Amino acid sequence: MPNAHSTHTYTNVLAEFGYSDTDIAAKISRTFHEIFFGEHRFYFEVDDGDFHGGYMVDTGNDDVRTEGQSYGLMIAVQLDHREIFDRIWDWTMRYMHVDSGENAGYFAWSCKLDGTRNADGPAPDGEEYFAMALLFAERRWAHKPYGDAARDILREMVHKEHEPMFDPATKIIRFVPNAPFTDPSYHLPHYYELFAEYGNAEDADFFRDAARLSREFLQKACNPDTGLNPNQSQYDGSPTEWNGNRSHFYSDAYRTALNIALDWEWFAADPWQQSQASAIQRFFEDEHQFDYVHTIEGVVVTPMFREPDASETGMLHPLALKATTAAASLASDGELRKLYTRRFWALEPRADRRRYYDNLLYLFSLLALSGQYRIW
Repeated sequence: MPNAHSTHTYTNVLAEFGYSDTDIAAKISRTFHEIFFGEHRFYFEVDDGDFHGGYMVDTGNDDVRTEGQSYGLMIAVQLDHREIFDRIWDWTMRYMHVDSGENAGYFAWSCKLDGTRNADGPAPDGEEYFAMALLFAERRWAHKPYGDAARDILREMVHKEHEPMFDPATKIIRFVPNAPFTDPSYHLPHYYELFAEYGNAEDADFFRDAARLSREFLQKACNPDTGLNPNQSQYDGSPTEWNGNRSHFYSDAYRTALNIALDWEWFAADPWQQSQASAIQRFFEDEHQFDYVHTIEGVVVTPMFREPDASETGMLHPLALKATTAAASLASDGELRKLYTRRFWALEPRADRRRYYDNLLYLFSLLALSGQYRIW
């Protein structure tokens, strides 16, 4: 199958269904501005002598996370905002990079807004995005130190003597380095393919294997009828259990459909991805389904952990879910692609307290659906 990695051509689903290049560019520009400089922004800059930093606030939790910092880097490199990229990376290195102890080489997953750490442990999805954004930045802006930093991160993720981020036996990314389970939304085989190509030569085979095994894992984690996956799972794809409660399709899990669709767009390595994308779009064809938390089999449930400002049904990030389900149109087939494109175009960024996660996934989905989420 043709794929963007070999053809350098990207699918513009929005244009396919009649939206003009001018309108698409304007929508991307407005969304970027809203996140970084608008009335409801959550990107902020700090200038202190020679230090010029930038940080992304998780407005729902009032902290700075490696998730948000790494997403900010990816957005900056995709949209060619080098100053913002440098500010975010400098803030991250000053406050989040761990220099000593068992987590040396990793990044503290959460900090207060002044940079004080809330924890010293990492969250591997942040390291994955840091590494990919830095490798893209090296290539887009011809600056080797970015790539060197990425390769240092990747080396730690694979080879750290104390708790590497990839489980050595399965080559599956862990939820956190000392956890014997995973998070399906952390699985980024399209990134692993590029880590093999751009990363440390001695780990190329490892990452090619990781990409293959990750795609096999996702087939096990995603329900074949609904396309839904658990928030966290065992290495065999089955939902984790905590105090007798199964992990459901919730929050983190919303990212998986976008990841699978982007992997199909970039590499088209696994035709199953089309089936998964079509399944999840069929499941949410009835828009009322977006109002509820579900088991991976599609049964409505009350989530185990009820966030204080979630809806009465437990939904916390409906915009994120709607956006990433629409982004599945990169891989799905059939008439639902048009329906989801129309639905997506009608969406707008959130302005309330929980805007951080939703608006970031909304922008990633917008870039993907417009052919602007690219390999550099």
